Amino acid sequence: MDSLFSVLIPLSLLAVAVVLFLGLWNMMRGGSANRSQKLMRLRVLFQFCAVLLLIVGAWLARG
Repeated sequence: MDSLFSVLIPLSLLAVAVVLFLGLWNMMRGGSANRSQKLMRLRVLFQFCAVLLLIVGAWLARG
C-alpha cells in the first residue's frame, strides 16, 4: 500500500502543477477568461485530491 501512495502522491502534485501552469499560461497570453476559470477550478479539485491522499497516506503509515 505504501508503494501505491509513493506513486499517487507525486502524480497528484504534478497534476496540480500542470493545471496551474496551464491556467497561468492562458491568462498571460490573454486567452479566454472562461477557460482560465475552468482550469483554476480543476486545480482546486486536484489540490483537494492531493491533500486527501497525503492525509490518508500519513494515517496509514502511522499504523
